[in-house]
Amino acid sequence: MSRIGNKVILVPAGVTVNVSENNHVVVKGPKGQLEQNFNQLLDIHVEGDQIKISRPNNDIFTRKIHGTTRALLFNMVKGVSEGFKKELEIRGVGYRAQLQGKKLVLQLGFSHNIELDIPEGITLEVPKNTEINVLGIDKAAVGQFAAEIREFKKPEPYKGKGIRYVNEYVARKAGKTAK
Repeated sequence: MSRIGNKVILVPAGVTVNVSENNHVVVKGPKGQLEQNFNQLLDIHVEGDQIKISRPNNDIFTRKIHGTTRALLFNMVKGVSEGFKKELEIRGVGYRAQLQGKKLVLQLGFSHNIELDIPEGITLEVPKNTEINVLGIDKAAVGQFAAEIREFKKPEPYKGKGIRYVNEYVARKAGKTAK
């Protein structure tokens, strides 16, 4: 029995959820609109301010997608009402970030600057030149873009330099010791 899939999703005020045929779900809220197609095996019912997802049988595949569908729908509802945020921090001498129009420019100790185009639906904030906030309504897109930024200079274990998530623990190693 799926414990996650059986939970009811509460829809906050100001958010509308429409389920059309073939389980095409459209969620509209104050921050924007998200839509997605879900598997047709599941039954998605909107009753007042609640969304219930039920499955017709206990096949392995149906059980697998039951909880996943509920989690995706919950993230859609939360995204259009509150939004998602990933915070990154840059550590290292001379490492910095800045916004230039629709581009994020990173200086990470390479011989060149790294310029990243900001994808549609994502907004960036750079409160300091060592902090980057990735904001958006789609949880997967926010997490993916934050991971792409972090990939350019992962935190290294000796000095801890690089791009990391705020409150991320980086295991440190001891350097060479003299004999």
